[in-house]
Parts: sequence; C-alpha cells; structure tokens
Amino acid sequence: MTLALNQVNTIFLAVALLVLGTFLVKKAGFLQKFCIPAPVVGGLLFAIIATALKATGVLEITLDTSLQSLFMLTFFTTVGLGASFKLIRLGGKLLVIYWIACGFLALMQNVIGVSLASLFGIHPLIGMMAGAVSMEGGHGAAGAFGQTLEDMGIQSALAIGIAAATFGLVAGGLVGGPTVKYLVSKYNLKPTETEEGTAEVEEKVEPITTNVFFIQVLLITFCMALGTYLGELFSTATGFVLPGYVGAMFVAVIVRNIVDKFKPAAIDMKSINLIGDVTLGIFLSMALMSIKLWEVASLALPMLVIVLVQVVFIVLFGAFVLFRLLGKDYDAAVMVAGFTGHGLGATPNAMANMAAVTERFGPSRKAYLVVPIVGAFLIDVFGMPIIITTINLFK
Repeated sequence: MTLALNQVNTIFLAVALLVLGTFLVKKAGFLQKFCIPAPVVGGLLFAIIATALKATGVLEITLDTSLQSLFMLTFFTTVGLGASFKLIRLGGKLLVIYWIACGFLALMQNVIGVSLASLFGIHPLIGMMAGAVSMEGGHGAAGAFGQTLEDMGIQSALAIGIAAATFGLVAGGLVGGPTVKYLVSKYNLKPTETEEGTAEVEEKVEPITTNVFFIQVLLITFCMALGTYLGELFSTATGFVLPGYVGAMFVAVIVRNIVDKFKPAAIDMKSINLIGDVTLGIFLSMALMSIKLWEVASLALPMLVIVLVQVVFIVLFGAFVLFRLLGKDYDAAVMVAGFTGHGLGATPNAMANMAAVTERFGPSRKAYLVVPIVGAFLIDVFGMPIIITTINLFK
C-alpha cells in the first residue's frame, strides 16, 4: 500500500513534525543539553517510522518536497544578510585570527573526510558530507549540500550528512568542557574580569511592523533572485557547480554591507532572523522526514570512523594550536570551548559550551563577543567556497 502526500500535505506534515520536535526537546533534558534541533528530532522520528512501515510491507509513504529548495534558499539568504563586516572591527585581531582558524578547520575537515572515504573505497564526496559540510556547517548545510549531491547522482549524501551533523552536535557538547578544563588546570588560568556578564552585541528591542517586515522580504527576495540568476550564469559559463543558494548568500553579504554604508537602519535583523528561523525549521524538517534510512546502513561504520577522527582533530587543534594563537590565556581557553562547539555542530552548541565553562571558572567578555559573530555570521564566507571547490574537484 502506498500513501502519496501532495505539496500542501507535505508542508503541513513538516510543520507538524517541527512542532512535535519542539515539544519533545522541551520534555527531554538530554536533547536540550546537546542542543539537538527540534526539526531534527521530529523529522528523524518520522523517517524511522516510515522506514519501519516500508520494511514490514505495511505502508510506503511518498512525499512532495518540491518546495524544500525554496525554504533552503531563503534561509541561506538570511544568513548572508546577517554578515555585516562592521562586526569584524568590534572583535579586532582576535576575531580575525579566530575567523581564519575556522576557515582552516573547514579545509582540514574536508581533507579528513575525503581522504578516509578514499581509504574505505567510497565516493570522496560522501566523505565530504562527514567533513566541513556537516561538522562546521551543521544540519542546515548538510541538508542543503546533501540534496545538491543527490541531484548530482550521489546516493545517500543527505542521510549521511544529517547523521554526521547529529553525531557532531553531541560530540561538540561532550568534548568542549573537558578540553577547556585541561587547559585551565595545566596553565592555571584565571579570568581577567571580576564582574559577571558578557559583551554580546546589543540590539534595540522594537516591535516588528508590517512595513519593516516587508522591506526585509524585499531585500531577501531581491538577493534570492539576483543570486540564483548569477549562479546559473556562472555555472553555465564555467562548468563549475555553484548551487543557487550559495550565490544568493554571497549576494546577500554584498547587499548587507552596501546597505550598512548608506542606510544601516534599513536592515532589521529581528525580522530577518525570524524569517531565517522559520524557513530553516521547515527546510530541515522536510529534509529529515524524507531521508531513506535503509540506504545508509552499509555506510554507518565508515561515517562513524570519519566523524571520530574529526572530533580528535578539532580537540588537538583547539588545545595545542588555536589556544596559543589566541593568546594562551583564559579568554583563549573559553574561545576554544566555543570553537569546539560550532566546529562540530552549531553556534548554540558553542554558546552552551562557553556558558558551562564561564559558570564554573568565571566570565570572558572577549569570547562572548568573538565566537557568536564568527560562528553565526562570518564562518560561511570561508566555509562555502571550500565546500564548493571540493565538490567540483571530485564531482
């Protein structure tokens, strides 16, 4: 028996699973502890149920996920609009060092993924899906690039990426604290600040109006339209694969920094972040619930080995290289906790790691300024070109 869901029913199911995932995350403490996203919880739950129903011959469910790419495109455009280079000046030299280190990490994660995939005799781009795409990129990038690779004929790329991103999230939450504890104990580090608090960038809290909201929609759709058009032209002219959402994101970065020069008030990040959160949630929910888990069983062991090597590398790099580059002090140690968190998962993981460290050892204003800016906004400026280049080298 087959149940075919149309476009509208599929979107409804995606939203319902997102709401269910949010409920389960609130109820299950371990899901909150490791910052597992709600759409991952709801979507994976449905994928498991759908797999069981298909395996037992009870029911096969087919989905119309044709709008998934639109939600994905919108989300990456909002990421680009958040990348204001004015933020770099706030963080100074430490931010630049940390940012470059994130770019190096993305490169090495792909080298590790592709190299180990070749040793296991599987497609190099499957290894990349357990590299920078899922580690530093997280679930959003894993869903986006996984779909891109599957459209190129590389089966199971999406499922491998999502599974690796989920494992990375958990690992990032587990290893960040112990790594910093080692550094604090070995070097007898002490915070330089006596007062509690963080130096996060403060924004005026104002209600979102319809007029302001539609200005943000105008900016987002303009970047989407121009970015996808330029991306198609570039791909056609060069033969170099450039997914439309990558072009839209980089156009959005340019637009954001042009607007910052002439009329910065036109950008309302509260509205843009809201649109980004909604579209990411629906996109991830649709990506997860459509995973064919039965296709990835044979790749489970290679993927696990690749991700474990990624975890070991980021811990060693953070503790013995980045820590020294950032000044070998307490602030550097806290930033290593953040680096481990978003280098294996997502910015919320980084913030959770730093919160656990600073609650025990003391505050670090520098870390709370640098890590969120790079992890949430600037990281893709290096990461995306590295991923795109890797795809084109091994396609």
